[in-house]
Parts: sequence; structure tokens; C-alpha cells
Amino acid sequence: QVQLVESGGGLVQPGESLRLSCAASGSIFNIYARGWYRQAPAKQRELVARIFSDGTTNDADSVKGRFTISSDNAKSTVSLQMNSLKPEDTAVYYCNAFIRGVPPRDYWGQGTQVTVSS
Repeated sequence: QVQLVESGGGLVQPGESLRLSCAASGSIFNIYARGWYRQAPAKQRELVARIFSDGTTNDADSVKGRFTISSDNAKSTVSLQMNSLKPEDTAVYYCNAFIRGVPPRDYWGQGTQVTVSS
């Protein structure tokens, strides 16, 4: 089992920055990938950024050059630095942990609201 707790959401104006953090506990040594997803009203949940156990990352095209995902040395906390925020970034952001195996398992945080509005 893996427990995920997010923090750092809020209300900001366009062009400003926010940093989200996700603290993991439990069987974190089995985690293959950590990621941030978001879901806007009436839209499907989508991948924002992901970091794998070897340190490689991938980002959605919509956030390239603006958002950066990182993890601490212990890989227990994953952060998402969001710069140059736009109104279309408004969504509930969810932290994810993926464990490979049979069966593979996904774990989710409770979600944190990010609102970008003037």
C-alpha cells in the first residue's frame, strides 16, 4: 500500500507560479513512476508530468517549458513547479504512484485545487 498526500494548491493570477508537493508513505520502494494528473470540470483526467524511478521525466505538450516535475533523493516527495500559469491550467491536480507487477497498481492522492484567474 502507498499513501499519497498533496499540498500547495490555491488561487493565483495568470502568469504567476505555484508549487505542488506530494508526500508518499508505505511501500514506496516498489514505485515505478510518480506523476501529476489534472481534471478540469467536464473533462477527462489527463497526465501533466511524470517521473520514473530512473529519474527520466515526460511532460504533456501543454505544459512543456512551464512545469517541472522533480523528486527528492529519498523519492518520497515529488513536486511540480508550475510557472507562467494560464487560466486553462485550472483544474484539480492529483498525485499518482504506479507500481509495476501482476497486477499493476495505481495509487492516487485526494486532489488539490489549482485556480488561475484574474
